[in-house]
Amino acid sequence: MINIVVLIYSKKGSTLQLAEEICDGINSISQVKAKLRRVDEIKRPQEQRILQEYEKVQVITKRDITDCHGLILGSPTRFGNMAAELKYFIDQTLDLWISGELIGKPGAVFTSTGSLHGGQETTLLSMMLPLFHHGMVLCGIPYSESGLSETKTGGTPYGASHVSSEKKESVLSSEEKNLGFAMGARVAEIANKLS
Repeated sequence: MINIVVLIYSKKGSTLQLAEEICDGINSISQVKAKLRRVDEIKRPQEQRILQEYEKVQVITKRDITDCHGLILGSPTRFGNMAAELKYFIDQTLDLWISGELIGKPGAVFTSTGSLHGGQETTLLSMMLPLFHHGMVLCGIPYSESGLSETKTGGTPYGASHVSSEKKESVLSSEEKNLGFAMGARVAEIANKLS
């Protein structure tokens, strides 16, 4: 069985929702299984609560990375960059870089932002850089996916994305869901071909 790790950090739940769509896309491909994982908090003030749905997601281990056939990273946008919690985990993967564990495996990235011009594309690019250094084969979303041309919310050729546009309740648009699903399926298909 081929497994794709979907590694996330999610604060308000949008990144988690998009991750679930991506996992559905991965699981739609025969012989491929999604493994949803999260990074741990760096430091959490006592009064800050984590979403119950997010707490249920298993924390990533190095073994998850060494055993995977593909890796997809997801993070909310933080000033046009990935969240510190995800970067902190990535900074601890030097041993995986030295051993070449991820060389030749497919990778992809996704994000969620509060505003349309909130830095989603720079965040996606910031998450791509370590994947390039690990020797991964990066997968975006091709324009053959009609949602890229139709979306009024999230979705880029660099990777799936969600824009909440200051809504109190963050709900993915149909295009965002479809593009997340398509990206997951694409990474799964490529992992299948490479394995």
